[in-house]
Amino acid sequence: MVKFFDKTKELPRPKPPTKWEQFAKSKGELLILAGFLSVFVGSVFALDFCNSNILAGIIKHKKNKRAWDEQTNSWKRTYGYDRVNDDRDVPIIEAKLTDEPGVDPFAQRREEKKGRVDKQEKNRLGNLKNAAKVGALPSHIQLAATSVPITGTKADLPRKAKKEDLENVAGMASAATASGGKFDKKLPGEKPLKKAGKNRKFLPVVEGKGMGNLEKQQNDKILNSLLAKNFEEPLDAITMYKVKKDNKRRKDKQSSSSSGSNKLKPQKKIHKKSSKKSA
Repeated sequence: MVKFFDKTKELPRPKPPTKWEQFAKSKGELLILAGFLSVFVGSVFALDFCNSNILAGIIKHKKNKRAWDEQTNSWKRTYGYDRVNDDRDVPIIEAKLTDEPGVDPFAQRREEKKGRVDKQEKNRLGNLKNAAKVGALPSHIQLAATSVPITGTKADLPRKAKKEDLENVAGMASAATASGGKFDKKLPGEKPLKKAGKNRKFLPVVEGKGMGNLEKQQNDKILNSLLAKNFEEPLDAITMYKVKKDNKRRKDKQSSSSSGSNKLKPQKKIHKKSSKKSA
């Protein structure tokens, strides 16, 4: 696969591996080491070490978009609204012996989920911080990163973003909805969106008699471009227009002279034959 990069911009820098990628790589290295031990040494300890779940290695599997829901006995999506095994659809939670009395299991589930989400967000910000140190931030957050200083990076002072860049990004974000930002809530003092459109220039409708100067120049450009493809030397469209005009004038003179000579000639009378009715 060939990728083309703009010469005016610098090449993208490689991103540092995330914590999860480092963890997966370390598990893979340990798995290879255990395999060598089991082959060459052949000890029972090495085989148990290789077959253990802790060092089983991380293999990427393609996740199915649909799964079987045992509660409704139907296929559902694994994400989004009306997904499979949704906590909000569980009416009853069975109590365990280890549960403390007086604790709401539904509230406990929500707190556990919130803790998992916060942990994922913390890891994501940590990965972005490591990428910012190398200068390999994703393009969609580079502008946002310039407005807030990132602690621990080489450039503690952020680059000042231009007002035009901020207005363009704010306009794109506000218009990135199904209605194009028409039915979104406006902030107090927020100006209406500026739709950057192309100004189309049309030729004047009335400009003296006949063809206007702008239209003539446009036609000359088209003629030159068409004729230059077929001939080695580009021809002048103005001279060709004059030649065509002279030829047309000569033809008009010839037609007028021929019509005048025809008028001087005596015209033959055309007699219609009378059809006699048969008695």
